[in-house]
Amino acid sequence: MRKTKILLAAAILTFGLFIGNNAKAQSVADGKFRFGIGVDGLLPIGNLSQTENFGLGITPRLQYGIGNNTALTFTSGFYHFFPKSVFIPDNGYVVNGVPVQGTYKYKLDIIPVKVGIKQFISKDFYFGAEAGAGFEVEDGGGPVKLILSPAFGYASKHWDVAARYEGFFGQNSNYGTVGLRIAYGFGL
Repeated sequence: MRKTKILLAAAILTFGLFIGNNAKAQSVADGKFRFGIGVDGLLPIGNLSQTENFGLGITPRLQYGIGNNTALTFTSGFYHFFPKSVFIPDNGYVVNGVPVQGTYKYKLDIIPVKVGIKQFISKDFYFGAEAGAGFEVEDGGGPVKLILSPAFGYASKHWDVAARYEGFFGQNSNYGTVGLRIAYGFGL
């Protein structure tokens, strides 16, 4: 399953790069920086949907145009997930020598740090891909996950709206989200 997701992300990025070779983008200026602040809605899928209802995030992004239709991106921010109540029956499950039983809520907050590329396929529409690290925030620190994230979006002079899949991989606990980012940006 993990290899399939990675291959799908690579195929989407490759398709976008080839299709967009001759496109001219309104929102990317060669050699110019843009800065945007986004609000993210995140819908957990797979294993994560068993413990989390949904997530919200705030993501500042710095973008640098390397051509009239291509930009490099650096995105960070904060994701907060709203947990479900999960009942764990008395089945002999033990954590740190203590039997675990009852209703629990798994708190999950993540600090994503990603680099990526946006390839415009027309004046305003683009394919994007990002990769980076997701730092799970827990008391005393949590695990670090590999993040892979293909996206499809629309960008105008000030607005950027993108739908994406975001996969988190590592420590024998992989999960994902489907997200929508709405951002306001401006040139620097």
